[in-house]
Amino acid sequence: MATGKHELIEVRCPCCEAKLQIDPQLKAVISYEEHQKPRSIEDIGAAVQKLKGEEARRAEVFQKSFEDHKSHGKVLERKFDELLKQAKEKPDAPPPRKPFDYD
Repeated sequence: MATGKHELIEVRCPCCEAKLQIDPQLKAVISYEEHQKPRSIEDIGAAVQKLKGEEARRAEVFQKSFEDHKSHGKVLERKFDELLKQAKEKPDAPPPRKPFDYD
């Protein structure tokens, strides 16, 4: 094998933006350097306020979902009663098609 100095190819990863140095003769990654991301939070006080705001929003969404879940049974019961009433009004009507009949 030749022990001469090989020129390395430097490449940036399109996904993580890491810097890779590749030896073309060995076909291997020789060096890897992670991309340094800038700090996303500059002010810790602002970050805390943002988290508290998100907490309130999550609680609100949870309460809405909980109320919807509690009334879901009533909605289903109402739909069933309405369809039963329609079936009794038109006893000669053909039954609705089953989903497998559409194929």
